[in-house]
Parts: sequence; C-alpha cells; structure tokens
Amino acid sequence: MSDFQSGIREICQAHGNDPTRMMDIVQAVQVRYGCVGDEAIDLIAAAVSTPRVRVASVVSFYAFFSTRPRGKVVIRLCNDIVDRMQGSARSAQAFFDDLGITFGQTTPDGMISLESVPCIGLSDQAPAALINDVPVTHLTSDAAHDIVKELRVHMDPQKLVKSFGDGNNAHPLVRSVVRNNIRLAGPIIFSPGVRGEAIKKALGMSPAEVIRTIKTARLRGRGGAGFPTGMKWEFCRSADGEKKYVLCNADEGEPGTFKDRVVLTERADRVFAGMTIAGYAIGAAEGILYLRGEYAYLRAFLEDVLAARRREGLLGQDILGKKGFAFDIRIQMGAGAYVCGEETALISSCEGLRGDPKTRPPFPAQKGYLGCPTAVNNVETLCCVTKILEDGPAAFGGLGTSGSSGTKLLSISGDCMTPGIYEVELGITLAGVLKLAGAEDAIAVQVGGPSGQLVGPKDYGRKICFDDLATGGSIMTFGPGRDVLKIADCFMDFFIDESCGYCTPCRVGNVLLKERLDRIMHGQGEPSDLDYLQRLGLTVKTASRCGLGQTSANPILTSLANFRPQYEALVKADAQGLNPSFDVRAAVSEAEGIAGHASVTYPAGN
Repeated sequence: MSDFQSGIREICQAHGNDPTRMMDIVQAVQVRYGCVGDEAIDLIAAAVSTPRVRVASVVSFYAFFSTRPRGKVVIRLCNDIVDRMQGSARSAQAFFDDLGITFGQTTPDGMISLESVPCIGLSDQAPAALINDVPVTHLTSDAAHDIVKELRVHMDPQKLVKSFGDGNNAHPLVRSVVRNNIRLAGPIIFSPGVRGEAIKKALGMSPAEVIRTIKTARLRGRGGAGFPTGMKWEFCRSADGEKKYVLCNADEGEPGTFKDRVVLTERADRVFAGMTIAGYAIGAAEGILYLRGEYAYLRAFLEDVLAARRREGLLGQDILGKKGFAFDIRIQMGAGAYVCGEETALISSCEGLRGDPKTRPPFPAQKGYLGCPTAVNNVETLCCVTKILEDGPAAFGGLGTSGSSGTKLLSISGDCMTPGIYEVELGITLAGVLKLAGAEDAIAVQVGGPSGQLVGPKDYGRKICFDDLATGGSIMTFGPGRDVLKIADCFMDFFIDESCGYCTPCRVGNVLLKERLDRIMHGQGEPSDLDYLQRLGLTVKTASRCGLGQTSANPILTSLANFRPQYEALVKADAQGLNPSFDVRAAVSEAEGIAGHASVTYPAGN
C-alpha cells in the first residue's frame, strides 16, 4: 500500500469511516494533499462504503474543494459590491502583475493560486482577502505587492499578520488582524452576563416551561424570516423520533453580513449556552455548529471554548448536576457554498452531502438532520435565548415593537463614515440607522443583502422590524454617484454563481434576467424589457424550489419598483420599430466572410 493510500485510509478512519462526515474527510484530504483527485475519490468511496458519485458530488459542489492541485498558498480576493466600491480591482491588478496569473490560475511553480470569491464576512474592512485561512483587511495595491514579495520568501500566510485586532482577535488561538468594529453595543447580545447562569435557570424549569419562557418573550428567529423560536422548539419537541438535534446556523454567506463573525469572536459562550438550552427544551443530546469555511481561523478558538465548557460541567453528561441531561456540541465546517445558509441545505451539508436544499414539507422540526426532528437556529437567535433565560422574558419583550420584540444586530457597510456592528432596538427607522453610521446622504440602501430590498430615500422612514423592513442583518449603503443598475447587476452575478442548479427557474431564469438587464445597461433596451423583467422575476420568485431562488430575483424586482426612472431613462422605442438589441452587422459577418464581400443594408421601409 502506498503512502497516499494509507494516508487516505487514515483520514477516513479518523472520522469513523462515516459517510455522514464526508465534509470533514474531504476537507482533511484537501489540506493534506492540495486537492481531492480521482484516485482520492475512489479511495474515500471504498473506505466509507459509499457510491463514488456521492464523494465526487461533494468535491465538485463546494468552492473550497478542488479535483486539481492548487498552490500551497491560495489567495482568495473578495469580489462583492462593497469590496469593488473600495477598490478591490486595484489590489487584483497588483496580484495579476506580480504573480503573472489571473483568477482561477496557479503560478508556474505550483506554489500560489489566485481566486475571486464572494463575500468573506469582512465588508466593514474592505477590500479584504483570505490567504489560506488568514484574513487580510484594508488591502491596497501596495499591500498586495508586499504580500506577494513576502510570501515568496516564507510561504507562511500567518507571518503576514503584523498586528492584532481588538478583543479576542488577539487571542493566542486566533491571532488575526480583523477588528470587531462594534459601534453600538445594545442591551442584549454584547451586554455583560454570568457564565452558566442561563443554563442553571433553564434546568430549574421543565422543558415545557423553558419553551413557554421563549414564547412569552416573543422571540422570532433573527435570520430574516422571523419564525417564532418557541413555536419551532415546541414543534420539534412534540415530533416523533427518539433522537433530536440542535443545529446552529453560522453560515452567514449573505454579502454585507458579518455580525456572526463578531458574535462568535466575542460571545461564543452565549451562543453555546443557547444551544444547550435548546437541547434541554426539545430533548436533544447533540448540537452542531455549522461554521462557514471563511471563518476557519476561528475554529481553534471555538474548540477551546467548548473544551472549557466541558471541564466546567456546562457540556457533557449530567450538565450542572442535572441527572439524565446530556448535551454536547461539535463544529461542522462549511466549504464555501452560499446556499448552505438555507436551513435544509445546511442539513444536507452536515449529513455529508452536496448542499442541496430539501423539499418542504416535511420541515426540519419534523424531519431534519439524519431524518430526525431538528431545531435550526442562527447565532444571534441563540444569543437572545441565553439573555432571555438570564434576565427573564419581560426584559426582552419590553424592547422593540409589538410584532418584533428585542434588538437586532446590523452589519453596516458601504458608503458610510463608520461601518461595523450596531445593536439597535427593533422598530428604529432606516433613517435612524443611516444617521448612526454616517450615511445620511445615501441614494440607495440594500436592506437584507442581495436577497433583500434595495430602497431609496422615500422609504427611509420605514422601520427595521419583521413587519416592515425585515433583515437578517446586512445593511449596505450607496452614496451619491452610485449606479443602481450596476448594483443589481452585481447581485445577479452573485446569485447565478451561487445557484445549486437544481431547479430550472433559478438556474435559467436568473441568467435570462441578467442578460436583459445587461442589454438595458448597454443602451439596447426597449420599454417592453421592463415588463419582461417584472414577469420573469416573479416567475423565478414563485416557481423556485428553495429560499435562494425565491429571493434571487429581488435585486431586479426591488430596484425596478423603487428606482424605475433609472431604468426608463435607458430604454427607448425605435422609431422604425426595429429591435435595438439586434446587431445586423454582427448577424451577417459570418456570411460576409464566406461570400468574400460586405453586405449592403438599408433602413426599414426602403
């Protein structure tokens, strides 16, 4: 047996030869050997007794995996709208010049690869990149030149870190340049707390009383949809099934969102306490934190927090002396797939599969991870759970509005004076948010990331809450001079790239939407194109299978609704009834080449 074969077998054995741990197995192979090629796929399939196609589908689905060798160092430069606005193109050109390659290529010596990737959770300190797992912020062309020069000396991305960010970014297990940028710390997420107090209070109640407490606080999921958390737990607890699970969704891939990164850095204990309380409430013994691949630099720190909680009796058997209550948490790494932020796709990924969304019903609370009832909550929601148990439901319910209690974490970036994290009371107006961030002159605001709404000044009086402007947390501001159609076009690029490809409305419809938008932007549009965009956008929204497709047309639909004059200014009807997008010269060019002479064309009517 070759060293390579024994190495693959060793990796599979370390994960129990369990096909549901396929993500971990493939990740370990990628790290050790630089890729997961055909031979590795064959060996993994044999070791875990699963069809080869299952392994191959995982490798091909996730952006961080590759069947071809990548460099020892992979530079992933963020290409989201905010990074572009902050000058990422200049940094990209510097990398192109110094490395002699472009995106998707590896240097001839096989040492450095360069890739363009969507949001990496650093929009408040853009332009940014990941160099292997090491975040690099506030990139400039000069910094890019220095990075290449230094890497060629030592090939160690960690040595690029010359200073540390604030808080736990300076922790020995993190050692990152990233800054938290907490601009407004509210009374819930970043407030002081007593370690173990929330769990102690929960264990003094029955599971049903814990659920009643969460319902009394009127806590709604902080992912954007706002489903009542207590109701979800109640459904899960009453569902048939001997085993139940708690999943924490820490896969915030929505461009412009970075709040979970900060919460996990500074309030990981509060997240894990919330998961433990959820486990007690629904009758689960196991929890999984699904951590997006871009936050891999936090993993060692988070594992250390979990280990400390086990030592202190806050995880494991008979938690805090409560006989019979056992609960533990493991971390499942993602690997660069935006769709895994959708809860059923996240479950698929945790099961060792492609991140394909599942058809609902059944819902995860009925049949989720491994076919068992599963409560899926996001990072911010679980922090709120902990605070509610610490201080009681009345304190939490007294904040916000009647339909949206508590506070909301906002990740604000773009054209503003102070990008960063703001914990605001639900019900604040968008104008109030813009004032906090120094963006009062914004001509447009994207609320909720690309899947949310692009709104203009006439809507700045609307409220941030579940019943008006709902958001998972992303607020991107665009100042004077920004082109609304270019913003929508950038977001459509993102959705086309991130679609899992399962259903036709999303896979094909988004491409057709972008093609028509591009036609309009190039001055080849006509008035009927606006109706076409509206009809097709609604079709994609209505007929798509999962949340990604159901919101992917929003950049078109909301910009068309709120900025229609900008569209109308670019479209015009041809006086002769011709299609402005039809290029007659291009259409006859091939025939001209065959005939050996130019064609003669005449205006319509001649």
